[in-house]
Amino acid sequence: RQPLIEKSTLTRVQMRLWARYNKLLEAQPLLTKALTSLTGFTVGDLLAQCYVEPGDKPYDLMRTVRLGSFGFLLHGTTGHYFYGFLDSKMPGTAVQTVATKVFIDQTIWNPIFGCMFFGYLNLMEGKSWDDYVKKISQDLQTAVMGSWAVWVPAHTINFAFIPSSQRLLYINTIQIGYNIFLSFLGNKSVDDVEEKKE
Repeated sequence: RQPLIEKSTLTRVQMRLWARYNKLLEAQPLLTKALTSLTGFTVGDLLAQCYVEPGDKPYDLMRTVRLGSFGFLLHGTTGHYFYGFLDSKMPGTAVQTVATKVFIDQTIWNPIFGCMFFGYLNLMEGKSWDDYVKKISQDLQTAVMGSWAVWVPAHTINFAFIPSSQRLLYINTIQIGYNIFLSFLGNKSVDDVEEKKE
């Protein structure tokens, strides 16, 4: 039996898509990275809601919209400037350079990113400043420390081997899996934990 799509055809399609992506990245780097992050956050939340969280919960379209828009408006854009800045100040792939970039990313950028993430969701859900402060005090440390297991090795590879222009694509590929964790954490009620403590 012949396969529906031959491997050579699939490879040609993939090569064309890759060439088109790189052309867009060269012509419109900020927009392309923002759209890449939109895709990563949207897919991550879809996977979280459909396959990770309890099946009795109805699908929440607005939650996916909130996470996708965060990817588009904040993750892609800030990532473009942050990683561009980091690469301009610390060019190269020497071991010390890579280690320094990973350290800066995980100790400075990671908490800032967490505050932006929780703040954006808080704002989009119409919650109060007090809700935001509670969320940060309850979940920021978990988000930051939870990310170390994924992002320390991922960024070591990123800064050592991935071209600067491709960093956000690489990050978003890994981010899809990590976004399942972020989506769950970002949408976990603060009250759930407080009730368990009582």
